[in-house]
Amino acid sequence: MEKIEGLIDAPFTPFYKNGEVNYEPIADYAALLVNNGLKGVFINGSSGEGYMLTEEERMRLAERWVEVAPEGFKVIVHVGSTCVKSSRNLAAHAQEIGAWGTGAMATPFPKIGRVEELVLYCQQIAESAPGLPFYYYHIPAFNNAYLPMVDFLRAVDGRIPNFAGIKYTYESLYEYNQCRLYGNGKFDMLHGQDETILPCLAMGGARGGIGGTTNYNGRALVGIIEAWKAGDIERARELQNFSQQVINVICNYRGNIVGGKRIMKLIGLDLGENRVPFRNMTDQEEKAMKAELEAIGFFDRCNKM
Repeated sequence: MEKIEGLIDAPFTPFYKNGEVNYEPIADYAALLVNNGLKGVFINGSSGEGYMLTEEERMRLAERWVEVAPEGFKVIVHVGSTCVKSSRNLAAHAQEIGAWGTGAMATPFPKIGRVEELVLYCQQIAESAPGLPFYYYHIPAFNNAYLPMVDFLRAVDGRIPNFAGIKYTYESLYEYNQCRLYGNGKFDMLHGQDETILPCLAMGGARGGIGGTTNYNGRALVGIIEAWKAGDIERARELQNFSQQVINVICNYRGNIVGGKRIMKLIGLDLGENRVPFRNMTDQEEKAMKAELEAIGFFDRCNKM
């Protein structure tokens, strides 16, 4: 099964003022990502407020992204839901429209507390799109599914034919590397934390990742990988440190989903506000965040339209 090389973006979902999904900016959005070195998108996930979208909205977003994606640009559809039947519908739809792959995080309710429960959940979803690679999205901070991922790989190995790997969004670089080494590198371990790309490259096996700050800081994050490949360690370190500075700023403004989405407006692609119950940024907060970004030279280095 193909392993992803390079960085995949986790895009925001555009909304109108009335809270309805705005599909119009997606073509420009895709062009922006391609222009700044991203290799695809993982839509309807946490950055995209996927759990706050209706099944119909998620399908329409998937259709639009597939429609505008240039050749070779991967569209992976997050299909996780609290309703497995809905997840199965979304997965089947993704295969039908020609998406590249599917993925799902553990449902936040009910809490999944055993590896076997997680395997069954993933199995039912993955088998609904048997022709597409399926990724488990490990982000326990969102769903409290603090399960050992090496044990999960052992349990899933040979049981789900189209299981591709894990989008690993957790702080344990040790566990990430153990998963990467499992079965002589059998599964695709996509790094999911933009703040620690370089350490995973240094361990010798990271090939690809899925990020949220790649929406607006993709040039720097792609640059880390390019510098590493070129053997320019000092350049890679500088870019990683800069990327952490950007993350430090958004952490002052409710993180990537809220603060990061507002940065898109500042770089020229207004995607609207977040859906309730997210607390949107005020104009005063936007002004303050812009000043913090200017202070670190962000707008000279950010993604360009």
